Amino acid sequence: MNNTQPASFTHGSAGERYVVAAERVFDGTRVLERHAVAVAGDRIEAVTPIDRLRGPGQLIHFAGTLLPGFIDLHAHLLFDQTPQETLLRHGLTTVRDTGGPLARPSGGDGRLRVLGAGPILTAPGGYPVPVFGRDNIACEVTDVQTARAAVSQHAAGGAALIKVALEPGGSPGAPWTGGHHGHQSSAPTPWPILSLEVVRAIVEEAHAHGLIVSTHLSGPEGARIALEAGVDEWAHVLCDPLPDDLIARAAAAGVRIISTLDSQSHCTGVVDNAHRLVEAGVRLLYGTDLAHPDVPWGIDAQELLLMLQTGYGSLPRPRRVGGRDDRRACPALKTYRCFSDEKHRLASSP
Repeated sequence: MNNTQPASFTHGSAGERYVVAAERVFDGTRVLERHAVAVAGDRIEAVTPIDRLRGPGQLIHFAGTLLPGFIDLHAHLLFDQTPQETLLRHGLTTVRDTGGPLARPSGGDGRLRVLGAGPILTAPGGYPVPVFGRDNIACEVTDVQTARAAVSQHAAGGAALIKVALEPGGSPGAPWTGGHHGHQSSAPTPWPILSLEVVRAIVEEAHAHGLIVSTHLSGPEGARIALEAGVDEWAHVLCDPLPDDLIARAAAAGVRIISTLDSQSHCTGVVDNAHRLVEAGVRLLYGTDLAHPDVPWGIDAQELLLMLQTGYGSLPRPRRVGGRDDRRACPALKTYRCFSDEKHRLASSP
């Protein structure tokens, strides 16, 4: 190995080989001390201890932690037109758009990979209509027939998952009712939500197309419908306090739950819900509600910190931390899963 230089992550030629030696490497499962990552072209060739790595190419020393690009499982970048190159530069390589214009999967070739749900299926006048309107964000369905047709249209248009809304509104501190996402509704609550019969039909049709169903919900009413209908995923840790029986049922059903703890830090019930869900065996998956004004365009270190503290049973009272040191977090934690892209370019964390 030769041509030792300080850290630099500019793109080289397609066939170029180089090695990044770091103090720590997080490989998606473990934090490895004094390891190196060998890159050939646009693919990772090897992750190995520094003293075992041999071969040609530039050696780059990096004083920090090297980790794969993150996958954010909850974003709205297509609706809010978040700059995709900015997200890529700030550590994200794949983003799942969970409500916005219908679009086929894109990127993954050096560009940000985007997998979308298309417009959110909802009852007539239901969320997100009272907050964000209808255009490119909501698909109102009235019965089982129109619901199945909507799922089929989404699937034909390239949707990577189906999103439904079971949101009556009115949850204290919720960003979609409190206005701190930059949007506030004047529509009276409760907002209409889909019936159990319609949600079951959506789940059946989505599964027939090989798609999972994720739901926006904030309280026990939506959680009961989601569990009865067999919804695969909850798009948030719920804002309103959940009874023990629903938490136990969610754990037994293997429901996936996206964290969004930072975005929902004003919710009155999110802290206790997160603790009890983790204690029941539910794994929180990394997602931030990216594209809203209070969520950073990239890896959200505060989200990781809150997930870390949730796993150790010490999630603090909801607050906004201001100091840089408070935003540092180790992502290797058994109580949640942080999806990462080993096949795409690396992100660095000092």
